[in-house]
Amino acid sequence: MVSGGGTGGHLFPGVAVAEAMLARHPAGKVLFVGTGRHTDARVLANRLFQTAAISAMGLKGKNVVQRLAALVQLPLSVVSALRLMRSFRPRLVLGVGGYVTGPVLLAARLLKIPTAIHEQNSVPGMANRKLGRFVDRVFLSIPGSEEFFDQAKCVLTGNPLRQELMAAAAKKREGNAAPVLLVLGGSLGAHRVNTLMTGAMEILRPLLPAEALIIHQTGRDDEQAVAARYAELGVRAEVGAFFDNMADLYSRADLVVSRAGATTLAEITAFGLPMILIPYPFAADDHQRKNGAYLVQGGAAKMFAQAELTEKLLAEEIERLLRDTDKRRQMGAAAERLARPGATAAIVEQCEKLMGIG
Repeated sequence: MVSGGGTGGHLFPGVAVAEAMLARHPAGKVLFVGTGRHTDARVLANRLFQTAAISAMGLKGKNVVQRLAALVQLPLSVVSALRLMRSFRPRLVLGVGGYVTGPVLLAARLLKIPTAIHEQNSVPGMANRKLGRFVDRVFLSIPGSEEFFDQAKCVLTGNPLRQELMAAAAKKREGNAAPVLLVLGGSLGAHRVNTLMTGAMEILRPLLPAEALIIHQTGRDDEQAVAARYAELGVRAEVGAFFDNMADLYSRADLVVSRAGATTLAEITAFGLPMILIPYPFAADDHQRKNGAYLVQGGAAKMFAQAELTEKLLAEEIERLLRDTDKRRQMGAAAERLARPGATAAIVEQCEKLMGIG
């Protein structure tokens, strides 16, 4: 059983492990327990594994009324998870993040089922810190995050990526005749990234070749406004609220402008792409900035605080990198060195050991 949800960053690592486990054990079964939110439903649709949803609420960053509601919901969520486990009878439960993982792993603990969690970020959230106290194994993506857990339980694996991404990343990329800029705001979109980019493109449009292309993932709220603004500016653009074909988009890109969620960064590094990062400033424990710092130190990224970044500064940085092929090549090579392409296999092997089949 795999549990996680709420955002693509909490779903895609679990999808990668679930699909890899089924590929290695075709006669086995995997149940993915999510939240039932729109993002979960879209990401988990038409997969080879089974899916289920339970209601769960978070505590961190909530007001008193919301916290009380979450505390009332918790035992109900645990009961729902217990019912699923008694029906599905998992040999292992893996949590990959999001509010739903807490009650699911608590239920597994009550039933004495082996458990593990995967922490994508440099700084774990409150739920994983607490869950780390009783799970059997903690899989980590970024060096240094082991300080928050019992280090005897920790295995540095990297962030698991779906097979279609790994297959595309392994192929030799062909150069573009005109630059292709990929803009990512996370699976739910990022309004400030959207406004910064449309403002930057107003400045950049006369400076770039007419054939230059921007591929921009906006989130649902801003999709139409961003597409309309690019059309007004005469910018060639592919705009979408959410893209399913990420392997193709990464394969086409020359440069990425992105938030600094851990799963997105793992994907970008796998493709060896240079990046400009704008961390979400309200992420718990400022973990996006810390995620990005690891790549900046490694020479793979430039990073700017959202509060300090202007459309003009972003335009200047994009133009500088698009014109400097050697710099982009150096940053891309650094990104590739920091990638961990064996992450999925490493986690599957550890899960097999916990289930007594490896």
